[in-house]
Amino acid sequence: MKKHILFTGGGSAGHVTVNTALIPYFQKNGWKTFYIGSKNGIEQEIITEQFPDIPYHGISSGKLRRYFSVKNFSDPFRVLKGLMESLKIIRKTKPDIIFSKGGFVSVPVVMAAKMKGIPVAIHESDVTPGLANKLAIPFATKIFTTFPEALQHTPEEKSICAGAIIREELFNGNPAAGRKITGFHNLKPVLMIMGGSLGSRKINDAVRQNLDHLLERYQVIHLCGKGNLDSSLQRDGYLQYEYVSSELTDFLAITDMVISRAGSNSIFEFLALKKPMLLIPLSREASRGDQILNANSFVKQGFALKLEEEELSPQSFLLKLEELENNQTQIKTAMESGLDAYTIDDMYQVLSKMSLS
Repeated sequence: MKKHILFTGGGSAGHVTVNTALIPYFQKNGWKTFYIGSKNGIEQEIITEQFPDIPYHGISSGKLRRYFSVKNFSDPFRVLKGLMESLKIIRKTKPDIIFSKGGFVSVPVVMAAKMKGIPVAIHESDVTPGLANKLAIPFATKIFTTFPEALQHTPEEKSICAGAIIREELFNGNPAAGRKITGFHNLKPVLMIMGGSLGSRKINDAVRQNLDHLLERYQVIHLCGKGNLDSSLQRDGYLQYEYVSSELTDFLAITDMVISRAGSNSIFEFLALKKPMLLIPLSREASRGDQILNANSFVKQGFALKLEEEELSPQSFLLKLEELENNQTQIKTAMESGLDAYTIDDMYQVLSKMSLS
């Protein structure tokens, strides 16, 4: 009889990436897979596009904010509705195990799993757990962390530092395909700029204000986020996309350096591919500060340079980029040591054993 696994996580692309790495491996090993996400979140778009054969179940989800909002009074009822919907889906799909990548949509799913006695594994990408995973930890059977520092914030008896779970297809990028799609040549290095799945106005502005200067030295792939394309900028050697999916591996195969936010999944992928990176983490005003901690960890280990968002200007952007170019060799040398990480097979073996408990 086929085993069943239910994946959950959403709210941002970072709360889906590890799931998209694991899903094909479980499918290859004969598991029936299901997904619970929000009804209109980015996770629905990603999962249904990449895995059209997977039943996707959308549930109601709320958000616990760290600031005053009238929605703080209504969202608990949305979470309660999501809990009821999760219980119904779990009864229908009968999972042997649930894997949660986090995000607020995962909280009612994890709670429902605990109520039904189903083993739950959660994955925390950042140095400190996000609020959703903090709420989920008491209901979890096993907790996987990416950064070793994160073990200071999770129960020792059920936590494992697994490192980064990297999608296998990431290593299969084809430079020839990347050059064909982009029309880029190999006479100038390729710079990829990513502002996260929702984009970053400040990073986009710094790129566009410096575009002529950048194109003197680089060919630029600019992932600027949904709704952030600027159709007035049509230049040779400059391509802008809201978001890329299937093309990303081929784009990374021709990329020499990366400028990016400091979301854990992305920066560990750049590390795995040995791409020198300049990290511009979300500020504490716009986040809980997790990206700053992620970036600090990578800078300390010599994997990256960092530019604080508060210090970002057209001038500082160019200066840090020049510093990145000058330090490529040292950064790549540091990256060779990397961080120990579970393989997908390691994770599969642990989860398989959990499903037997």
